[in-house]
Parts: sequence; C-alpha cells; structure tokens
Amino acid sequence: MTTWVLLRGLARESGHWGDFPARLSARLGSAATVVAVDLPGNGSLHAQASPITVKGNVASARETLRRLGHQPPYVLLALSMGAMAAIQWAHEAPDELAGCVLVNTSVRGHGSFWQRLRPARYPTLLAMLLPWQKAARRELAVLSMTSEHPSRHGGVVRQWAELAQQHPVSAVNAARQLLAAARYRPPRLRPAVPMLVLASAGDRLVSSTCSHRLAQAWDLPLEVHPDAGHDLPLDDPAWVVALLGKWPRP
Repeated sequence: MTTWVLLRGLARESGHWGDFPARLSARLGSAATVVAVDLPGNGSLHAQASPITVKGNVASARETLRRLGHQPPYVLLALSMGAMAAIQWAHEAPDELAGCVLVNTSVRGHGSFWQRLRPARYPTLLAMLLPWQKAARRELAVLSMTSEHPSRHGGVVRQWAELAQQHPVSAVNAARQLLAAARYRPPRLRPAVPMLVLASAGDRLVSSTCSHRLAQAWDLPLEVHPDAGHDLPLDDPAWVVALLGKWPRP
C-alpha cells in the first residue's frame, strides 16, 4: 500500500484541493491511499507558527503522517512552495519516498527571482497580508492569479472564503512562509527518488521556465500543460490524474 501525500503552497491548505484527492484516489484504486497534509500556519494547523525554513515544514509533515498512522513508502504530489518541501524531504529521507511529483515550483538556482515570482503579482501577494482585506475579495484575487480559467470555477471563491474564515492564515504566518521560500536552497545534486515535473504554460504567478530549468538540470521527465494556470490541479484535474495514473515510477 502506497500513501500519496498532497502538499500545497503559500497560505493554502488541504481544503484547497477540492475534489482532487477523490479523483486521484478513484484513478489509483485500492492499492493507494491519498491524504492531503496541512503545513504549520495553514488549515487545521493555522494556529501554529509557520516555520521560517522548509526543513521545518518537512518535519511537521512527517510527524503528521506518523500521528495519523500512515507509514512509508510515500509518493509526494506537491504544488508550488509545497514542492520545495518535497525536494527537501527527498534529500533528507529518500528511503521514505517512492516518488515526488513537483508541480509549478520554483527554487533558487533554477530561475531568476522575477521568474520565480512574477513582479506583476507582488501587489496581490502583499494584499494577502492585510488583515482588513475581506476574504471573498482576497480569494477572488487569488483565483484570478492562479487560474487561467476562473469562469469554470464559479463556486470556488465562496468555498475558499469559507476556508479562510474557518482557518485564517495570519499576516505573520504568511510572511514567515514567504521567508522560508525565499531562503530555501535545494540540494546541488538530484535526490535519489523518482521525480516527475509538471508545469503550466499559462502560469502567470511563476514562470514555467523554472520547471524547465530544474528538469533539465536534474535530468527529470517534464510534462507541460498547454494553457492551465499556476493551480494546475484546479484548472485541469483530469489531465493531472491521467498522467499520475500512468507514471512509470522505477
């Protein structure tokens, strides 16, 4: 039995996966368990202080899985900043992992700072730190920034606003998460774990160049969606699930 572990990015929680875990579980069948894990400062752990290092996020995720009774091997499906945690996890404990899928990530050394986070998105991200910003307005801005097809996701803003009210991410924790991402340096050599890189050609938050450069540097397979946005599992879950279902991990 393999446990697929889903990790999200900056100020996002397990609830932001929507029905994707159920879709993936249906595709993988009874041989796999799918679990979405919250990182400190987000979701069920929103009251905790977010670590200022990616290593701290890895330690928390590993402890959460142990507490929930999920044993290795794990396959990590990680989006954006969550993929930094996946890379670090693979570096620290490769024996625990059967694979890593890195979605629209950006790490130092594999993209310029303006490619790792597009400057046009700075105002929206800064607005996320403002405590007086209404949840619905903030989540609408996030959707427009991370999806290339927002009109397809009519109910998502309301759902995300409800999550924000249930599990509010403090401005301090959002800033700590940004600091952890900015400070993170990936290992020089590719970890000894099978990896797959997924990128979105329409990503307006992080340039897909970052995924291309990481895949090239580490000689990793790369699949590029032609028009999805940064939140690839939201924009085209069927495409992602189909790829993962046939991924031939060594």
